[in-house]
Amino acid sequence: MRIVVDRDLCEGLGMCESMAHDFFEVDDDDVMHVLDENPGEEHRKMLTAAVNSCPVLALSLEG
Repeated sequence: MRIVVDRDLCEGLGMCESMAHDFFEVDDDDVMHVLDENPGEEHRKMLTAAVNSCPVLALSLEG
């Protein structure tokens, strides 16, 4: 599985970070960073919830 970010849509709101802080981080400039772009399958449920929480639909999972 791979975490995909649409940088044109991402506003750095941090919902993903609050739901999956081991995988997402928003810096002081409100730029979101993916900490692990290829997480293990055991994290799918948590990451799906984080992706679905994005208010601007900037996140998706592939694979």
